[in-house]
Amino acid sequence: MSEEMKEELQENETVETMADYEDHIDDANPWNRVTEYMENKTVLPVKVEGVVNGGVICMVEGLRGFVPASKLSLTYIEDLETYLLKDIEVQVIDVDQANNRLVLSAREILKEKERKAREEKIANLKVGTVLNGTVETLQNYGAFVKLENGLSGLVHVSQISQKRVKVPSDVLNVGDEVKVKVIGIKDGKVSLSMKALEEVKEEPEEKVVLPKSEEIGTSLGDLFKNLKL
Repeated sequence: MSEEMKEELQENETVETMADYEDHIDDANPWNRVTEYMENKTVLPVKVEGVVNGGVICMVEGLRGFVPASKLSLTYIEDLETYLLKDIEVQVIDVDQANNRLVLSAREILKEKERKAREEKIANLKVGTVLNGTVETLQNYGAFVKLENGLSGLVHVSQISQKRVKVPSDVLNVGDEVKVKVIGIKDGKVSLSMKALEEVKEEPEEKVVLPKSEEIGTSLGDLFKNLKL
C-alpha cells in the first residue's frame, strides 16, 4: 500500500471517529434528550420533588422541570402540597436551554386517559339500561344528568315527563336525584328518559248502566197512562 493511500485511510478513520464522538456528546446533552422527548411526545414517569409558587418541580434527565398548576390536573387544585412526592406522568411541552427553562405537563396525558375511559364506558353501556343520576345543569332544551357510572347524558325536555313540561326548571333543580333510562347512544352522546319510567295511568272507564227491558216497558206504560186522548 502506497504512503498516499495509508494517509488517506488514516484521515477517514479520524473523521469518522470525531463524528462518532460528536454524536456521543450530543446524545449526552440532557437538553437534546428533553427536546427529543418533546418532539416525540414521550410520556415520562416522574416524582414531584418540590412545590413552588404556581406549580411543582420534577427532575427530568437531571434537569429541573416546572409543571404549572394549570397543567397538573384536569380540575382546580386547592392545595399543591398534596402533590409533594407524588408519582405522576408528564410530557415535555417547552424547552429553552438558553434560559434554563423546561416546562412539563400532565394535563394532556390525563385528558387522553379520560377520553379512553369514557369510550370504554360508552361501549359497555346498553340501550334500555336504567340508572340513577344527579341533575348537573339545566338548559331550556333539557337537563344534563351525571350518571352513577361517571358518564353524563341529556334528558330532553320532551323526555322528562308524560305531562307537558315547558322548561326543565319547572320540575327539576340542579342536584336532584333522578332515575333515568338510556334510550339512545350516538357519536358518544347518551340520550336519557325519565318519562319512560313513569307508570302509565289509565283513565277509569265510565260504566253505562242500561235499564232492563221490563223497566223500559214500565216507563212507557207510565208515560201513556197520563196521556188524554
